[in-house]
Amino acid sequence: MEPPEPPRIDKWLWAVRLFKTRSLATQACRNGFVTAQSQPVKPAREIRIGETYEIRQSGITRTVKVLAHLDRRVGAKVVPEFAQDLTPASEYLKQIQIRESAPFKRERGAGRPTKKQRREIDSFLESPD
Repeated sequence: MEPPEPPRIDKWLWAVRLFKTRSLATQACRNGFVTAQSQPVKPAREIRIGETYEIRQSGITRTVKVLAHLDRRVGAKVVPEFAQDLTPASEYLKQIQIRESAPFKRERGAGRPTKKQRREIDSFLESPD
């Protein structure tokens, strides 16, 4: 399943399921959210086995090591054969804290807000604290 030539970084990031679409992976590279050795990476850069990349997304910095080349998207169970997640647990805790510190939270399964609830949410978001 080894491709003949090393794939582009944006294609590899999409293939190992770090981004939902390849265009999102390309945009993250262009905006400087993907780095290798503290240097921004262009989307067309070819990956190297053993290289480590840092990806900033959703308020955390994920660290991923390339284990093998891949140019097609694979199932989530197969991803550990191609990428090793080196992200420290503190980064994942940071993500949980960001999610829990939301100014308001609706209960899961509560459905869509009513018109009155929507107005209350909008007025809360607009009010200066």
